[in-house]
Amino acid sequence: MTAIAAAPTAPSERPWHRELAAMPLALRLVESSTSVVLRERVSELLRRQVGMAWSACLYLEGSGRWLGLDNSDAQFDCSDFRHPYAHVVRSGKPLLLSVRDARTRLDHPDFQAQIACLNPQLHLLVRPLRGADSRKTWLGALVMAGDASTLEVLVNDPGMGALETFVCQLWQRLSQEQGERQRSQVLKASLEKLNDGARRQALADQLSKGLLGQSAAMQALRGKVVRAAETNLAVLLEGETGTGKDCVARALHQLSARSKAPFMAINCAAIPEALLESELFGHEKGAFSGADHAREGLISQADGGTLFLDEIGDMPLALQAKLLRVLESGCYRPLGASNERYADLRLVAATHQPLREHISEKRFRADLYYRLGQFPLALPPLSQRQGDIALLAECFIADFCAREGRHEMGITPSALRVLNARDYPGNVRELKNLVDYACAMTPDGADIDVGMLPTIQAEAPDSASPMPLAPQEKLSFLENVDDLKEALRDVEAAIISQRLAHFDGNRTQVAKSLGLPKRTLAHKCRLLELDTK
Repeated sequence: MTAIAAAPTAPSERPWHRELAAMPLALRLVESSTSVVLRERVSELLRRQVGMAWSACLYLEGSGRWLGLDNSDAQFDCSDFRHPYAHVVRSGKPLLLSVRDARTRLDHPDFQAQIACLNPQLHLLVRPLRGADSRKTWLGALVMAGDASTLEVLVNDPGMGALETFVCQLWQRLSQEQGERQRSQVLKASLEKLNDGARRQALADQLSKGLLGQSAAMQALRGKVVRAAETNLAVLLEGETGTGKDCVARALHQLSARSKAPFMAINCAAIPEALLESELFGHEKGAFSGADHAREGLISQADGGTLFLDEIGDMPLALQAKLLRVLESGCYRPLGASNERYADLRLVAATHQPLREHISEKRFRADLYYRLGQFPLALPPLSQRQGDIALLAECFIADFCAREGRHEMGITPSALRVLNARDYPGNVRELKNLVDYACAMTPDGADIDVGMLPTIQAEAPDSASPMPLAPQEKLSFLENVDDLKEALRDVEAAIISQRLAHFDGNRTQVAKSLGLPKRTLAHKCRLLELDTK
């Protein structure tokens, strides 16, 4: 199979070339928006203006390994000589052969499918398409089916060569523009992603003022809260008691598009079952005994905003069915009302109970559980946030001082070590209660020390007998000692601080209760930096 050369014909023998000069279709080539459109229009031009029975423009894939056809799954490997395109790409020269020969000598299935409908009397002309740059970049191949005489003229025709050069220049320009657009789109997407990430990070940082903590668990939680706030999905907050589910619910509302609308909250465990339905759905006058006037329920009040149902696990089954309908349709009916009403709200529910177990025990509806948990959020216990205890303690101290009108106070390192070593089954709420107690026990002008913490607080002794230390289980922090001298200093400081608090700073009584000379006690107080007022 060899390439065939033919002498160029005179312009008068090329009427299609004069028609091309009239430019209607050539102008369409220039106006092509993409290389795909250009290839389609080239094939159309050859069929309509040159009279080809069939024409196609194949593109060379980016790796240079195969040729493809737009809107087709066919692939032609450039090293597979069972189709004519490989011969043209390898030689860089036009190839002319009859359809009959192509069917008998070439057995590539995709190529055979291409020419299956062609008249065997026709011939095929395949021409290579290369760029006009110095490297002569391969672009693809042009294949035409027509009369042998017409195709023989086109093999070396200058007009055909001019058309191919024109097409290749347009093709390269469109490919370059498309590449630039793709790079621009990738850059734009990267910038949008970066800006979106920066925006979310800024919102998460904003949340750190209310959802305190720099631990990995809290940073991850704040990121999820930001994501949840961007949606209208129902959120289910799950976590141990005292982990701050109410704070997270308010944060979700404040970051959402509903932030200017009401935030309504109710604790389902704190309302008697007989009144909970009225609290949620409202009632008409005379709906039940004692209903002297109509009352708007929380669902109505939360219209446009957020409804927070704390301890959802304690909601009665009958109410669960009605709540599910509100979530699915927004419709509800107040007690005693004849007409339904509609509310557009976002629901946030919270529980510390194992709802999946309640489902298996028929105490909670499975359909409601899955509807509530469109965006589940698990709140970390304080045991997973050890690094946050100091920050939380400082915040609670500041809150106490502002609330109680006390002077600013701090907390000693030894007291912080005790707090860090403690278990907190009540989580953040328990820590806050401990700090509030210690603040109340600390004299004005002093910092919270170990002796002020209820974890080592002993019962009040009488002044004549020595004050006993706390039970051994309350000194569990000693199990974590890794510096004996420092631990002994902390214990000594705790004992003296405790006695000073008990005797209102009376050194004489403290020294007597500890069996120390008063001068020795004063020396220890200076070394331990203890307040002795």
